[in-house]
Amino acid sequence: MVAVGTIIWLSSELMFFAALFASYFTIRSVSPGLWADSTEALNVPFAAANTTILVLSSLTCQLGVFAAERGQVGRSGGLLDFRKWGLREWFILTYVMGAVFIGGQALEYAELVHEGITMGGDGGAGDTSTAYGSMFYLTTGFHGLHVTGGLIAFLFVLGRTYMARKFTHEQAVSAIVVSYYWHFVDVVWIGLFATIYIIK
Repeated sequence: MVAVGTIIWLSSELMFFAALFASYFTIRSVSPGLWADSTEALNVPFAAANTTILVLSSLTCQLGVFAAERGQVGRSGGLLDFRKWGLREWFILTYVMGAVFIGGQALEYAELVHEGITMGGDGGAGDTSTAYGSMFYLTTGFHGLHVTGGLIAFLFVLGRTYMARKFTHEQAVSAIVVSYYWHFVDVVWIGLFATIYIIK
């Protein structure tokens, strides 16, 4: 039942991101010159590398779910023997990859602000804020908040595996639900990456 509720909640989240995409394309359609100028500041190779990290984290997350479904919480072999990793090791790796993605986004934001792409201002002299900057930071920022929420969920699942005496079906379901959310966040980012960095 928890999984069904999660899927329904993710559907509402999908509508939220659909509204952000609609806003992005609407504002872009009324100011194409602004988009052409502003997208020049994007570091596409860096964003592609960051995207690859996030997408691969979806794979590591799923490997953790497979381990949870087997009832394997921790590794049964050496640290470098990936085939014998359990839920904890895969989820810790997923967490690290997600944190690297967020760090990459923060670096990108700093670079774009340095290039003059800002979110909002007072409209006075020297104000470099643009509709492009507002939509870029709004869409990628909300996604970043969702990734951060996923990272917190990973910490809760990991904490439960360390606190529980015995790994139960409920803990496996928690891992599965967190994976649904993480896969959703990854798929949304693929759409954002294509929209912002490739279509321009």
